[in-house]
Amino acid sequence: MKRLRSEQAFHDDQAARRRPTLSCKDLRFTDDEYLDHEPWVRPAMKLLGNVHGRQVLDLGCGHGMAAVVLARSGASVTGLELSAGYLAEAMARAEANGVAGRWVQGDAERLPFADKSFDAIWGHAILHHLDLDRAAAEIERVLRPGGRAVFCEPWGGNPVLRWARRRLPYAGKAHTPDEEPLAAIGIEALRRRFPRLEWQGYQLLSMVRRVYGDNVLTRALAVFDRLVLRSVRPLRHWCRYAVVLLPRDSGAPSPQRT
Repeated sequence: MKRLRSEQAFHDDQAARRRPTLSCKDLRFTDDEYLDHEPWVRPAMKLLGNVHGRQVLDLGCGHGMAAVVLARSGASVTGLELSAGYLAEAMARAEANGVAGRWVQGDAERLPFADKSFDAIWGHAILHHLDLDRAAAEIERVLRPGGRAVFCEPWGGNPVLRWARRRLPYAGKAHTPDEEPLAAIGIEALRRRFPRLEWQGYQLLSMVRRVYGDNVLTRALAVFDRLVLRSVRPLRHWCRYAVVLLPRDSGAPSPQRT
């Protein structure tokens, strides 16, 4: 409970700091602004498949941008958020962009939903705040057979990056005391519930964009990253971010081998 209160207080404070700067104009945005703000977001959201007419949970909905994009794609979206401050921002952003959603304040380790409630689940920078054994069990419980969950998470497998995160100043560095980037041990915790788990790394050399911004060099490095990460999969362990796909089994019996 202490960890939960700490997380909630931190994000409520973050939301309160943002609130005075947000006008209705600030809350409006195009899909491309969200999908292209980081190189992994668009390909990750494609992994959800066609969401039109489907029940989709935005787990840890934060600012509400993903929920709005999903709603504009025809999904029936539920946004769950621990922070009341961020939940209020997500609701305001949905209203400013003319979409509807269901908004729930709650704990991702104890989801307030019935079994098999959702066809798909989306999450961005949420798993690394959670006890993954508990979270994976809840994700499996509320996801319908044949559904899939997709998460974008900071990756902790690169020792140089771990040092830089601890020692170097950069914008947006603030974090909660208990969060840890996702790493191999977390992947194994998720795999126990989702044996067909797949994951891909993003930003190998192009992670310097975090410090130097978008320019000719970082765009060239991004092209290099895409090429090399396709062919040399072990290099994903050195990336800045990971996209994790959790497919839930359909529940149908496996075909017999002959």
